[in-house]
Amino acid sequence: MKAVYFDEHGGSEVLKYGDLPDPTAGDGEIVADIHAASINGADWKVRQGSYAPVAFFPYVCGRDFSGVVTEVGAGADFEVGDEVFGVLPVGQEGTYCEKVATKAAVLAKKPAELAHIDIDAVSLIGLTAIISIEETLKLKTGEKILIQGGAGGVAGFAIQLAKHIGAYVVTTASEHNHEYVRGLGADEIIDYNAVDFTRAVSDCDAVFETVGGDTGIKSFNILKPGGRAAFIASGMKSPEPTRDDVQSLRPVVGRDRHYMERVADLLKQGVVTVPQLQIFDLKNAVEAQKISESRHLRGKLMLQIR
Repeated sequence: MKAVYFDEHGGSEVLKYGDLPDPTAGDGEIVADIHAASINGADWKVRQGSYAPVAFFPYVCGRDFSGVVTEVGAGADFEVGDEVFGVLPVGQEGTYCEKVATKAAVLAKKPAELAHIDIDAVSLIGLTAIISIEETLKLKTGEKILIQGGAGGVAGFAIQLAKHIGAYVVTTASEHNHEYVRGLGADEIIDYNAVDFTRAVSDCDAVFETVGGDTGIKSFNILKPGGRAAFIASGMKSPEPTRDDVQSLRPVVGRDRHYMERVADLLKQGVVTVPQLQIFDLKNAVEAQKISESRHLRGKLMLQIR
């Protein structure tokens, strides 16, 4: 199969496009021909070695896909020809390629009316947003939430989900993204290039922080007493709060079929929409990772593999 991989940690120049062995299905697994996969912020951090060093080379990035089952292992509950999508189990990566073997239990059947590229675009961002907004922050109707970095994939899904719950949504975005995040349902938008968000918003019940760095630490300042903040861009642990009357939370983004089915239902019901997409061929994954690494993007970066 064709794949994009690296043999050592480093910058984008270590990524190679070439041939790797086709995978085979183990017990409880399927092999799928990948039609679409996405570029996620974690990918370039894995490539750099910012997380724990990978255990083996060559290494293929990528955490989600949509495709068609071509092989079924013992105990896997799909059939050859089924269209499936989902996020690989924690600890497994490898979707910048033409085929993948993974556990059937974390995948769901792709709704026939949805394109591979569209359902995959919301798979990991939807999983992350649902767990962060509903299960970690436990956002309620009538509450006020600040969602940092609203033009990003996870944050954009979170804006729509928070509005569906009935919250008042404030978000940060550069000026040229204001129309985009307003279209997602944001009630209030702060231009982070022109305004210190800690002076523009206060008394929030919750913060969903997707940016990292100083932005994360400053987010504690705008919470009301008893407020809670969830962090997905500040490492494996949430940062220590700067005050003792708020909660600092790190969502645990597990994998399970029911999350994928929920993502698909929200999309079919029109609660959420497919984000703005930038689509690349597999061999151009290097270019896509460079854009991801810049951290200045709108929507999702996608690989169209078939």
